[in-house]
Amino acid sequence: MTIEQLQVFFGNHVMLCLGLVGVTIALIGNELSRFTRGYRAISPAQLTALINRENALVVDVSAPVDFEKGHVIGSRSVVMSQFDPENKQLAKVRELPVALVCRTGTTSATAAKRLGKAGFKQVYWLDGGITAWQQADMPLARGKS
Repeated sequence: MTIEQLQVFFGNHVMLCLGLVGVTIALIGNELSRFTRGYRAISPAQLTALINRENALVVDVSAPVDFEKGHVIGSRSVVMSQFDPENKQLAKVRELPVALVCRTGTTSATAAKRLGKAGFKQVYWLDGGITAWQQADMPLARGKS
């Protein structure tokens, strides 16, 4: 394709080209925000490594009934309505790795964002939640912990 053909195409399809530029800018902005948001998504395998190598605190923000159905072994249940980054227990681990988990990964991402804004240094959330954990054939504990 020559420069002349490209100019003709752009002239005939201005809105399409502007739309492409807008989507490209949005995608680049979204990807760059991953580096500055203060928390990051991890896979079930990465969470396992984080627990085993760095003794990460795993906080499950699922509803209590969902937590009892199955949760990451050793995780602590904290209902999202009572989730407070300034909690004395959490304040003790401000410099340590904290991984947040829920059923689908949506609520835990919100909790991770709150911890990141509160100044926690190593914040992670399980992308896909317990659903992804189960799909990876990882073990679950049942009942209250």
